[in-house]
Amino acid sequence: MNIDSIQNGVVLDHIQAGKSMKIYQYLHLDRLDCSVAIIKNVRSDRMGRKDIIKIDTPMEVDLDVLGYLDANITVNIIRNGVRVEKTHLKLPGKLVNIIHCKNPRCITVSEPQLDAIFLLSNPEQHVYRCAYCDTAMDRDHLN
Repeated sequence: MNIDSIQNGVVLDHIQAGKSMKIYQYLHLDRLDCSVAIIKNVRSDRMGRKDIIKIDTPMEVDLDVLGYLDANITVNIIRNGVRVEKTHLKLPGKLVNIIHCKNPRCITVSEPQLDAIFLLSNPEQHVYRCAYCDTAMDRDHLN
């Protein structure tokens, strides 16, 4: 299989195998008017299998969303066919409007104009707590 290299854009590497479509949706890559390559189940010495997303246009990438979805992703910025920047992600300490509280009594449910703010409470298990009502959420509750 041949996937062309990109001249100017972004390469998301080291995505956990099978998660590339979720990342594609969360970053709204379907709205781009450029080539986007999703390469699934690539052999990796470090991970066994991984996914890769190549975006053939320069763009800002929401590192908090990516870090929340998969903190092992590497973000590579490509200019003139050369990687000029490489960012290793980490679990963000604070999420704003990425996930929404599932507690029906939370103020963010009755006041939807408020930002949905979650703070990392347990990094080992990727648990976040609502800043308003303290309801716990993990990555299984993406919405």
